[in-house]
Amino acid sequence: MRFASYRQNGKQGLAVAVGDAWHGLTEADPAFPGTLQALIETGGEALAKAGNALSSAPAVDIDAVELLPPLSHPEKIVCVGLNYVDHSAESGFKQPDYPTIFGRFNSSLIAHGAPILRPSFSEQLDYEGELVAVIGKAGRDIAEADALAHVSGYSIFNDASIRDYQFKAPQWTPGKNFDDTGAFGPVFVTADELPPGCEGLRLQTRLNGAVVQEASISDMVFSVARLVSILSGFMTLKPGDVIVTGTPSGVGLARKPPLWMRDGDTVEVEIEKIGILSNPVRDRATAKAALVA
Repeated sequence: MRFASYRQNGKQGLAVAVGDAWHGLTEADPAFPGTLQALIETGGEALAKAGNALSSAPAVDIDAVELLPPLSHPEKIVCVGLNYVDHSAESGFKQPDYPTIFGRFNSSLIAHGAPILRPSFSEQLDYEGELVAVIGKAGRDIAEADALAHVSGYSIFNDASIRDYQFKAPQWTPGKNFDDTGAFGPVFVTADELPPGCEGLRLQTRLNGAVVQEASISDMVFSVARLVSILSGFMTLKPGDVIVTGTPSGVGLARKPPLWMRDGDTVEVEIEKIGILSNPVRDRATAKAALVA
């Protein structure tokens, strides 16, 4: 199943794809099954039952509503760095034997179509197209062979980074958590609709239509299953937790000269069989001034 979280007339909604159409309900309707996050956290058959019920709900024009991140308030957003050999090389790092792990916070999340905002004090706004895995079943010390059974589904992320802030200190947290830089969506696709661990699917990032990143998910050093197993070795993974699995080579930082995203740009991340996450890029000061005007 394919789900989209949205807002219409100030109310949150959830839609499911039926062929090329979408059907959904908002929280204003007594039959609203709940948010995607709540359904995943409930577990069991909650998500499947909601999808079946929504399939007979009224049609939703997905282009006429405000899309939201599939999950807006996950407890954990765990990001993985240096998970493609070519990206580690272009970044000047030796490929690690253990994944490079850092956190994002949900205050940075934006949806498909929302602007990625560049702060006025930095020009170094970079793109990073990535696969998202969403945990559907809690677990600790999960064996790699069992790990994919804990994944509910997948989505797309653009881990937009403020590079000079990322490298102000050994920890990357500041440069990875600016407001309005964590693009997430446009949809959530259940795991049963995709190859195990999304192996073999193509990831492509485009800036103003030009391809800047392209790789197979199979090129990841640490597969989805391996990441779930490793992460669960030191913390309990819970339903609704988000794992952002790393970006391939081609980032703007590594180019000569560097290729930074600027006001007026459009950045797209496409993963085969999942969809296209598209966001305009705006200067934060200009965007905020427009909201006040």
